[in-house]
Amino acid sequence: MSESRSAAIVRKTNETSVSVSVNIDGTGTSKISTGVGFFDHMLDQLSRHSLIDMEIDVQGDLHIDDHHTVEDTGIAIGQAIAKALGDRRGIMRYASIDLAMDETMTKAAIDVSGRPFLVWNVAFSAPKIGTFDTELVREFFQALAQNAGITLHILNHYGANNHHIAETCFKAVARALRAATEIDPRQAGRIPSTKGTLA
Repeated sequence: MSESRSAAIVRKTNETSVSVSVNIDGTGTSKISTGVGFFDHMLDQLSRHSLIDMEIDVQGDLHIDDHHTVEDTGIAIGQAIAKALGDRRGIMRYASIDLAMDETMTKAAIDVSGRPFLVWNVAFSAPKIGTFDTELVREFFQALAQNAGITLHILNHYGANNHHIAETCFKAVARALRAATEIDPRQAGRIPSTKGTLA
């Protein structure tokens, strides 16, 4: 790629201050600090397995709970990815993967379409993983999909361990995102849509 697919977003509200930078054509290196340990671990997986370099720094109202921090981080990452992809010219656009981790199997399917939509078919058997609210996993991917402009389907086929279920969601999305945002050498720089736009 001659043109860098990188972007930075700063988002400040009364609830959070979020700074995100991404490089779509990176090597999966990350520097992440959200104040939420489990979430940092998941974001590290997202960066590592998508090969998208990510720097994420968040100060949020954690004295209330983790909700605003997780959702606003998803918003900012999504906005940064959308900005870095630009008009989405030459990308593969579609990808899906069934990702296994021990006893757990999760599918992620992506269309980098400009049309945000989340289909979430994942159930957790407990309300928390350590101190992290399991319902926030969906909140993150909802914010990511809406702001990145992607159609995202996540289906957990089976699993017993809630940590593994959450982690396979992040890893599967990462691998699908990597494949869908790769440059397709056969596209010759075209936008992969008969409409002529993915904006």
